Amino acid sequence: MPPSFSMPVLSASTQQVLRHPAAFALRALHSFGRNQGLLLAAAIAYYALLSVVPLLILSVIALSHLVEEAELLATIGRYLEWLVPSQSHAFLAEISKFMEQRAAVGAVLLLTMLFFSSLAFSVLEKAMAVIFAHRNARGQRHFLTSALLPYCFVLMLGVALLGVTIVSIALEAIAGANLHFFGWEWSLRGLAGSLVHLVGLGAEVCILTAIYLIMPVGRVRLRHALFGGCTATLIWEVIRHILVWFFTTLSKASVVYGPLATAVVAMFSMEIAATLLLFGAQLIAEYECLGRERAAAAATAPAAI
Repeated sequence: MPPSFSMPVLSASTQQVLRHPAAFALRALHSFGRNQGLLLAAAIAYYALLSVVPLLILSVIALSHLVEEAELLATIGRYLEWLVPSQSHAFLAEISKFMEQRAAVGAVLLLTMLFFSSLAFSVLEKAMAVIFAHRNARGQRHFLTSALLPYCFVLMLGVALLGVTIVSIALEAIAGANLHFFGWEWSLRGLAGSLVHLVGLGAEVCILTAIYLIMPVGRVRLRHALFGGCTATLIWEVIRHILVWFFTTLSKASVVYGPLATAVVAMFSMEIAATLLLFGAQLIAEYECLGRERAAAAATAPAAI
């Protein structure tokens, strides 16, 4: 009988992670603390908060030539709730005020967005360099590449917003229809609502995966970036629901901070999101280190006789 050969479906590193997920998570948390992940996340959240409102306003101004402004604002409000839970109405109110004076503040908004978004991505790039320091990358990105990355991502976010808005409009149209089948009638509103939520989740995973693919110096495998993006998205979904419940039931931020409550809550939410963004990168880095350690152990092990 000819010998049969079987290839392992999962790599040895993946099998080790699946056998000991808690140990892998603790290892990633330890490395994240050693790399000052919370401090880096705070810097990213600070600059991102300063650039998010100008970015949204400019997106509405630019995309309103292609899609109705009301539809854009509805889509932004729906998905802004994911980024700053329970504070989307305050952001939309500010956006609406600026939209009334779009001609007067357009240039100022553009410069503000370009400045703070470049700072946010610069901090993110340095944070990725710290997290992926094990690569010992000799070459660095060209200055122009690092300078253009923020604006490429901003353009990508604008295209993603346009795509999500178009899909949401189509799903809203489907929600008003009914399905007739053998005398039975089903409303498609529930299905359309679920699809809108899934579209948002898919867009979030794709954006995070793109960040993990592009921002670190050196090549990141697609499955590793996808693993980090899915993990960060799932954790954020759990935390987001907890934040919504907390801010709507228990939080006394408006009493403590007064008119600054919106900014404080938004900063807190964005810092958690930035922390999860960096922690997803840390998971990828730890997985790479795990594979290198196994390869080094196999290379130094004595040959079997």
